[in-house]
Amino acid sequence: MEQQQTSLKPFIKLILSTKIPKLAFGIGLIGSFITTIVGLSIPLLTREMVDGFSMDALNIYLIIAIILVFILQAITDGISMYALAYVGQKIVARLRERMWFKLLRLPVSYFDKNTSGQTVSRVVNDTGIVKDLISQHFPQFISGIITIIGAVIILFIMDWKMTLLMFLAVPITIAFMVPLGMRMSKISRGLQDETANFTGNVQQTLSEIRLMKASNAERTEEKKGIAGINKLFSYGLREGKIFALISPLMYLVVMVVIVIIIGYGGIRVADGTMTTGSLVAFLLYLFQIIFPITSFTMFFTQLQKAKGATERIIDILEVDEEAGQEGIDMDISNKAIYVKNVSFSYSEEEQVIKNVSFDVQPGTLVAFAGPSGGGKTTLFGLLEQFYEPTTGQIFIGDTPIQDISMYSWRNQIGYVSQDSPMMVGTIRENLCYGLEDRANINDEKLWEVAKMAYADQFIKDFPNALNTEVGERGVKLSGGQRQRIAIARAFLRDPKILMMDEATASLDSQSEGIVQQALFRLMEGRTTFVIAHRLSTIVNADKIIFIENGEITGVGTHEELVQTHELYREFAEQQLT
Repeated sequence: MEQQQTSLKPFIKLILSTKIPKLAFGIGLIGSFITTIVGLSIPLLTREMVDGFSMDALNIYLIIAIILVFILQAITDGISMYALAYVGQKIVARLRERMWFKLLRLPVSYFDKNTSGQTVSRVVNDTGIVKDLISQHFPQFISGIITIIGAVIILFIMDWKMTLLMFLAVPITIAFMVPLGMRMSKISRGLQDETANFTGNVQQTLSEIRLMKASNAERTEEKKGIAGINKLFSYGLREGKIFALISPLMYLVVMVVIVIIIGYGGIRVADGTMTTGSLVAFLLYLFQIIFPITSFTMFFTQLQKAKGATERIIDILEVDEEAGQEGIDMDISNKAIYVKNVSFSYSEEEQVIKNVSFDVQPGTLVAFAGPSGGGKTTLFGLLEQFYEPTTGQIFIGDTPIQDISMYSWRNQIGYVSQDSPMMVGTIRENLCYGLEDRANINDEKLWEVAKMAYADQFIKDFPNALNTEVGERGVKLSGGQRQRIAIARAFLRDPKILMMDEATASLDSQSEGIVQQALFRLMEGRTTFVIAHRLSTIVNADKIIFIENGEITGVGTHEELVQTHELYREFAEQQLT
């Protein structure tokens, strides 16, 4: 029970942090209060009608009063329910907003450890559970509480003995509901985790559908899918068992209470200590108490689910954001880059970069070479500030790069990678992706950068030209076409520093020649970092840095390294022969 209480605090704290709309919440509560007060008058009016009932004494004014009370109750109840539903929807919208903004600012290392499918499940499914609780069950809970308090007060005034008799059912109900609620909480957490895993697996399989089909992996994925579906089915059944116990149990308790009240009330009416109208009113009040209590069971089971979902949401909201969100805004033109004694490891077990130091003068071309897995791409990640060095620092001029705002730093870097990632949308949208002044970029400018990247001809060949849809991850374009659009995107940004990771490694010779020309044009006058296995890309580099097992084992021009570095010489000879 202690754990239940402590685990509710984070949920309440999270909801309060979303800034509840006070006006709508106030209207909802006041409306619920009016609805309850109006509803509580109905049994009393009914008592008057029953006790004085005869065709001669039928009071037309009393009937009109009852009808007006029903109409007033319906109107205020509708307004109240809508206001509280608005509060619920607003809270969840703000919660999703916070999560989305947070996810966009989390470091790359977070996404290295957590699959995108699981993260999507947290934003959609877990917030959906909280939404259902607040927008559907919470309004019923609020109005139910007010109804129960009002009905109990009136019942105590009417007949305290019968009211106490009714309250015998409360400890019996609690004795069953508390352990069932704790069990529901555990099952719900498991169900949410399994839903996130299943969502992640489905998303991964569908995003790599070509690999799956090319590998004849349909049966493998079928088995994985069935295993995930069966786990969800198992959790669903366990959840169903809890509901199967709660509903009949509540029905049984309610029926026993009604039978006892009718039996005891009948005796009281027979011996004249209670009127028939009072017994009818008492039963009506009893129903006004019973209906909210049955909805309370659904509220508390949903609350257990929401507590589990809240834990996962808070886990994401408490992850530290990328450093440098509030750094200085600085122009990095014509400034040298200094990497000083930098080491880095993804985990404590193994260092990927080991005490690396080098400097890069402005406007020069620096190439990273060496065996696969040596740490070249990781160095790029450190320069891009996807990761922070474990020890050591990187400077631009005299300024540590972590002192510059992340926006300012990345806004001045152009990145062309091997796979040239694309967003779903048009060529135009991909060229302008991330640019805040995209509305001011006209077609003339887009065609200019496309021409500079040798991409204008194939774009013109498409019927929709710049408005051509590229498909998920750019699947409707060839590798060479994607690369040239990536280069055009870099031209549009006019970066001070250019980074190219295996930019021509996966292209055929014809595409490579065109892309290579575009890259040389892009590199002119810019500080450029290149990772390349192909010698043709780096023979003209101002400086080649050879990296093995995270350490620099050679620095120099192509000619110098051929003379002094045995492994580089082998590397060069393999390429040339």
